Amino acid sequence: MAVVREWIKAANLKKGAFTAKAKAAGMGVQEYAAKVTKPGSQASAKTKKQAVLAKTFKKMSKGK
Repeated sequence: MAVVREWIKAANLKKGAFTAKAKAAGMGVQEYAAKVTKPGSQASAKTKKQAVLAKTFKKMSKGK
Protein backbone atom coordinates (compact mmCIF):
# COMPACT_ATOMS: atom_id res chain seq x y z
CA MET A 1 0.00 0.00 0.00
CA ALA A 2 2.97 2.30 0.56
CA VAL A 3 3.81 2.28 -3.15
CA VAL A 4 0.30 3.43 -3.97
CA ARG A 5 0.53 6.35 -1.58
CA GLU A 6 3.87 7.46 -3.04
CA TRP A 7 2.52 8.13 -6.54
CA ILE A 8 -0.41 10.02 -5.07
CA LYS A 9 1.94 12.22 -3.05
CA ALA A 10 4.19 12.75 -6.07
CA ALA A 11 1.31 13.73 -8.35
CA ASN A 12 0.66 17.42 -8.86
CA LEU A 13 -3.02 17.35 -7.93
CA LYS A 14 -5.17 20.43 -7.65
CA LYS A 15 -7.36 19.46 -4.74
CA GLY A 16 -11.04 20.12 -5.26
CA ALA A 17 -10.80 21.04 -8.94
CA PHE A 18 -12.85 18.11 -10.21
CA THR A 19 -15.29 18.38 -7.31
CA ALA A 20 -15.89 22.02 -8.22
CA LYS A 21 -16.60 21.03 -11.83
CA ALA A 22 -19.05 18.37 -10.66
CA LYS A 23 -20.86 20.80 -8.34
CA ALA A 24 -21.03 23.40 -11.12
CA ALA A 25 -22.74 20.76 -13.26
CA GLY A 26 -25.16 20.03 -10.40
CA MET A 27 -23.90 16.48 -9.87
CA GLY A 28 -21.90 14.43 -7.44
CA VAL A 29 -18.30 13.53 -8.19
CA GLN A 30 -18.92 9.93 -9.24
CA GLU A 31 -22.01 10.84 -11.24
CA TYR A 32 -20.07 13.52 -13.12
CA ALA A 33 -17.12 11.16 -13.63
CA ALA A 34 -19.43 8.61 -15.24
CA LYS A 35 -20.89 11.27 -17.55
CA VAL A 36 -17.48 12.61 -18.58
CA THR A 37 -16.00 9.19 -19.35
CA LYS A 38 -18.86 8.08 -21.58
CA PRO A 39 -18.03 7.74 -25.27
CA GLY A 40 -18.87 10.89 -27.20
CA SER A 41 -18.35 13.21 -24.24
CA GLN A 42 -17.31 16.73 -25.23
CA ALA A 43 -15.25 17.23 -22.04
CA SER A 44 -11.60 18.25 -22.31
CA ALA A 45 -8.84 15.68 -22.06
CA LYS A 46 -7.82 17.12 -18.68
CA THR A 47 -11.35 16.71 -17.30
CA LYS A 48 -11.50 13.14 -18.61
CA LYS A 49 -8.21 12.33 -16.87
CA GLN A 50 -9.53 13.85 -13.65
CA ALA A 51 -12.66 11.69 -13.97
CA VAL A 52 -10.63 8.52 -14.38
CA LEU A 53 -8.56 9.49 -11.34
CA ALA A 54 -11.72 10.12 -9.31
CA LYS A 55 -12.99 6.66 -10.22
CA THR A 56 -9.62 5.14 -9.27
CA PHE A 57 -9.65 6.87 -5.87
CA LYS A 58 -13.17 5.56 -5.28
CA LYS A 59 -12.03 2.01 -6.01
CA MET A 60 -9.04 2.47 -3.69
CA SER A 61 -11.27 3.62 -0.85
CA LYS A 62 -13.38 0.46 -1.16
CA GLY A 63 -10.29 -1.66 -0.50
CA LYS A 64 -9.87 -0.34 3.03
